[in-house]
Amino acid sequence: MNTDNSNFEPAGSNEPDTPPEQSKKPDQKSRLQELRLSKIQEIKEGGTPLYPNDFKISFSIGDAHSLIRTYEETHPEKLGEEGEPVSLAGRMMAVNKMGKSSFIRFKDGTGSIQAYLQKNKLEDGVYDLFKKLDIGDFIGVTGSLFQTRTGEWTILATEFRLLSKAVSPLPEKFHGIKDPEKRYRQRYLDLIMNENARDIFEKRSRIVAKMRMFFQEKGFMEVETPMMQPLAGGAEATPFKTWHNALGMELFLRIAPELYLKRLVVGGFEKVFEINRNFRNEGVSTRHNPEFTMVEFYQAYATYEELMDLTEEMFLDIAQEVCGSATVTYQDEQIDFSKPWARIPMIESLTQIGGIDPDILDDSQALLKLAEDRNIQITKKERHGKIITKLFDALVEPKLIQPTFITGYPVEVSPLSRKNDQNPEITDRFELFIAGKEIANGFSEINDPQDQYERFLMQVSQREEGNTEAHIMDNDYVKALEYGMPPTAGEGIGIDRLVMLLTDSASIREVILFPHMKKTL
Repeated sequence: MNTDNSNFEPAGSNEPDTPPEQSKKPDQKSRLQELRLSKIQEIKEGGTPLYPNDFKISFSIGDAHSLIRTYEETHPEKLGEEGEPVSLAGRMMAVNKMGKSSFIRFKDGTGSIQAYLQKNKLEDGVYDLFKKLDIGDFIGVTGSLFQTRTGEWTILATEFRLLSKAVSPLPEKFHGIKDPEKRYRQRYLDLIMNENARDIFEKRSRIVAKMRMFFQEKGFMEVETPMMQPLAGGAEATPFKTWHNALGMELFLRIAPELYLKRLVVGGFEKVFEINRNFRNEGVSTRHNPEFTMVEFYQAYATYEELMDLTEEMFLDIAQEVCGSATVTYQDEQIDFSKPWARIPMIESLTQIGGIDPDILDDSQALLKLAEDRNIQITKKERHGKIITKLFDALVEPKLIQPTFITGYPVEVSPLSRKNDQNPEITDRFELFIAGKEIANGFSEINDPQDQYERFLMQVSQREEGNTEAHIMDNDYVKALEYGMPPTAGEGIGIDRLVMLLTDSASIREVILFPHMKKTL
């Protein structure tokens, strides 16, 4: 068939005087909706169902494209005007009207395809119905597949159905949704109009699936632990509070699942992981959302060094599976996940990368003076380990672009980490940094109940000094340790931040489908 499919009208342009989405005034949008509502009433009066549920598809659009490629090689007779018919459905995204025939482009979740409608090949009244439809409506098309003279495979429609009528117009295609806040608040529009947004969340799904498979292949068991907890433990953070009426008690949305997962290790589940949602009542930024996703995993008879090895292996596997390479680009930086990664003690990083004179690293007052000179906010009552850590956050962390493990965190900031045998002032702990962001935190666990009790007491003391995020005393967890926990190492990985890295997304809001935002007026 000798047909031309050029000059499609894009989304939004089949209605008169449709302005770019970002410049629409409320009365203009209302006028377009009124126009659609009048069409809806006309279609109703004509007896056509607006939201039927009896159209059966034979394939997704993506499967149809695969079928075409297969038929081209093996059964070309099934293609062309007399070929085998297919039934496809999706959202109408563009129209090219040519009198008594038209091209339309529609898409589903797997791809897009065009269809050619001729008035004389459709049942009476169907083409007239089509002319009343709008961009954004869902339609079903049945017909054979043929190639236009431009070589594009197209459905020659013998049946055309309205499946769902849209009342509101889509944003104008070539301008899209420019306001980031609108994209996040109305993610459904972002996903309709922005293929990059769809790609990010499809890739996110693959990242999580690959991670889950990695742990299962390593013999870890996936578990679920409480999201509402009587004590908010496992991290230093401010929790969200709620109240359970039947139990008559205050509960907290979990800030971490750590203490419950380690209870399972005590109980004999020696390799466990949980892909979980955590909640922290903290600020919102390009790196923080109050509700976020992590994976935490624990392995008996392992050390923190072994978890660093495991993390290197997992990240490399995920990058190669999802991105097709060990090297990815993030904000114009080439990030190489190939092993081995740098491993630097925190104290060394402060001198080698942060530029601090090693002679003052043991002098809290000198470090506070350094912080003041460089406008780094540290209160004078902070303990030495906290001072060291805050200086690291300001002077070293932003410079860690390639995957780097920082080890040897001070005891004061590591209430659940095992003390180092050679230097009891530091712990067998690491944090992983990539592209200037903390991605993971892991350590060899305390399994000495007396040591853990004393660490909790240290945290309680810090709370009394004004640190509202310090850990609370968890006597039940100490009691669990008294029954014996094998030598164990555990780790938490921020999945949102990992997705940011592997999708080149500068803000965490780009990788969370529905990020938390302030209410609009």
